[in-house]
Amino acid sequence: MAPADFDLLAIPVPFRMQPGLQRLEGGRHLTALAECSALWQEKRQALARGDSRLAVPGFDERPVVEAILQRARSEGLPAGEPIELAFEQDFALLDGRDTTLPWLCVNVPSHWAPEEKLGLPFQAVHAPVADNQLLQAAARQLVQLVTSGGEWERSVWTVTPSGRYDQHPRRHARTPWPDTADPGAFAAQCWLRAERQTFFPLAPGSRQAVFTIRVMLQPLADAVATPAHAQRLQAALGTMTDAVLAYKGLAPARERLLAWLAARAA
Repeated sequence: MAPADFDLLAIPVPFRMQPGLQRLEGGRHLTALAECSALWQEKRQALARGDSRLAVPGFDERPVVEAILQRARSEGLPAGEPIELAFEQDFALLDGRDTTLPWLCVNVPSHWAPEEKLGLPFQAVHAPVADNQLLQAAARQLVQLVTSGGEWERSVWTVTPSGRYDQHPRRHARTPWPDTADPGAFAAQCWLRAERQTFFPLAPGSRQAVFTIRVMLQPLADAVATPAHAQRLQAALGTMTDAVLAYKGLAPARERLLAWLAARAA
């Protein structure tokens, strides 16, 4: 990821599992996918498997795909099919009328299985999320907000030992953390994984929104480029609850990461 694509200095401290939605006024939703890049190769594998898109019975995906292509044209991007290989983003459709996801085109999920979320309401989709009380309590209001015709964005992040984009739990077992007690050697084998997520209307008055997910990966040592970056990430990791650490798989890694970040911040 380019340095401007995810700002470590903007991550909230103390860390809390919260929606973190911000209005996206005239911003971009889509990013052209570079042919033969690592992400392109992994998405091409999804196409070859034939499971890159999922829909509830009877759902017509054509209006969703056309809305994505129209958005690309409005942003000055090439707008061709298949969308899996045209854009870095994965996609889903959120229906504000019943809060469900009737269509998914998610090829590089972060440790979740898209086929298990298809057709579920918003609250059920996010039930496994740690410390999700705030998110669950505001679920219907959040869905109504992002499907009301506006444009929104949010970001999420984690640290991972895997440089693979596709982390579908049935296709790939979790990569083990590096087997070293040395914080520097440990961090050198880790990655910052971030997602920029956005919402834009399917059509005026539709009460449906296209949800975009752009997964970005960068070696951790490159992402933490300054002492200020290290201090911010150290503060965020240090304030994660045990439940969040377990949910993100970070519990075995936190102490070594904090030691490395403390040295990096000095």
